[in-house]
Amino acid sequence: MSTAGIRARLFGLLPSTLDWTPVRRDPRRDLLAGLTVAIVALPLALAFGVSSGLGAQAGLVTAIVAGALAAIFGGSNLQVSGPTGAMTVVLVPIVHQYGARGVLMVGLLAGLALIALAVVRVGRFAQFMPTSVIEGFTSGIAVVIALQQVPAALGIAVVEGEHVWQVAADAVVRYVTAPAPAPLIMALVVAALMLVGARWRPGVPFSLIGVVMATVVAEMAGLDVARIGALPAALPAPSLGFVDLGALAGLLPSALAVAALAALESLLCASVADAMSVGEKHDPDRELFGQGIANLAAPLFGGVPATAAIARTAVNVRSGARSRLAALTHAIVLAIIVFAASGLVGRIPLAALAGVLLATTVRMVEVGSLRAIARSTRGDALVMALTFVVTVALDLVTAVAVGIGVAIVLALRAVARTVKVEQVPLETGDHSQEEQQLLAEHIVAYRFDGPMFFAAAHRFLLELSKVADVRVVILRMSRVTTIDATGAQVLGDAITRLEQRGITVLLSGIKQDHFQVLAALGVAEHLRRGGLTFSDTPAAIARARHLLAGDSPDQTASSAPTTVAV
Repeated sequence: MSTAGIRARLFGLLPSTLDWTPVRRDPRRDLLAGLTVAIVALPLALAFGVSSGLGAQAGLVTAIVAGALAAIFGGSNLQVSGPTGAMTVVLVPIVHQYGARGVLMVGLLAGLALIALAVVRVGRFAQFMPTSVIEGFTSGIAVVIALQQVPAALGIAVVEGEHVWQVAADAVVRYVTAPAPAPLIMALVVAALMLVGARWRPGVPFSLIGVVMATVVAEMAGLDVARIGALPAALPAPSLGFVDLGALAGLLPSALAVAALAALESLLCASVADAMSVGEKHDPDRELFGQGIANLAAPLFGGVPATAAIARTAVNVRSGARSRLAALTHAIVLAIIVFAASGLVGRIPLAALAGVLLATTVRMVEVGSLRAIARSTRGDALVMALTFVVTVALDLVTAVAVGIGVAIVLALRAVARTVKVEQVPLETGDHSQEEQQLLAEHIVAYRFDGPMFFAAAHRFLLELSKVADVRVVILRMSRVTTIDATGAQVLGDAITRLEQRGITVLLSGIKQDHFQVLAALGVAEHLRRGGLTFSDTPAAIARARHLLAGDSPDQTASSAPTTVAV
């Protein structure tokens, strides 16, 4: 791509006034949704900042800076961005090896990589993501989010475990030894209020009402429950002091991994947001561009790499968001909290916020969609189940890789089964009755239908190995849709085997691009030089008749040359 093309592409990715047209639908609902998401995002941002190794302030800065910029420059009207649990898993080893400066440098490089992916339009390939993978991933994430809330809902502050299910199990064990009913009751009441209230009055922000009520009750009753705690008083000044060009080579692989995770999670989250709403359709390339801008800016203020957050996006959609004003409001509210209400918000019980997310996970799972996919095909059901299990047991990156890998294998298996290698009669109008009798005794025609690629190659090799008691075999390739190196090599092997049995091989109907593959691998080159390749089947039949006419009558079939037209 030329410099002018890159410049034009960048300008095409910039936001326009049309992005804000949906704001006119119902700005009040967007503002309320943004406020609700901010309340939910606050403890998550602080917790993820601590988990990453850079501290609570880094998580809060990321939610504010990245959340605002992704809302403005991104390609989704409903998506909410910030620090996420999946990203902290990638960042912890970087902190241990390179320190906080290394994490900031990785975020900057990942932002540049995401912008580059947007420019070359990689985002459009997200549309090929199988629905079974998306549904399995979404359901798995819902379970992961629910498991993440178990310690807070039980009032357990210190837990151990490498995976989220291990952490949840450890919290349950500790709770059994020293039960404290107040946090659990609070979480369940807030979750029940949200679920019942959503059915009764969908437009009312029951999540916010539940959090306020829980906070008031905790204060008035003097309940011994964990709170958010003190917040930083202000955002740090932007700085590039962390940039270290000497560490660029060592940090580049980590930056690419962070960029891949950010792209994958953001595009999947955008697809989930579209599925949870009506009439929404995100722009994948613009979403990558928005995430790139967000990750470029967040490190300047000391923030960690960011990506779209499914939990916060789900809260945003379920709270009635209609436009990107909600996500922008969420970032602005968090900024206001930093300057004006840090002490008040610090009193919110973590159990109440756990209840909000527990209700959110219940509403994330679309039982009807899961049931439909499970009943569609065994392959789709298997892919969805595997993606779900790996998401919960390991991590989302591995889950998506496994899901897509299995889906590809099953798709190739299905395509390979459509390939046909069948014996077909020669055109009766081309020859007289006597000539037809001669051809029927000595010539067999085979026609290939579909792709001749690695998944199907050995199938047609086995078919051709069954050819016997003929002097001419015609293989017709005009209906071959594609051919790869494996298919070409197996075809060459089949031709060699036939010729070793005294069979002459003719090729017909080979498309130019397919012939280039054969020529590049040296397959059937001797047939081309010998004039045994033809543009159509009638020409191959005429050549076969000529060869048979030249044989002596007493020549046996086993010693006579046999012709194969492909």
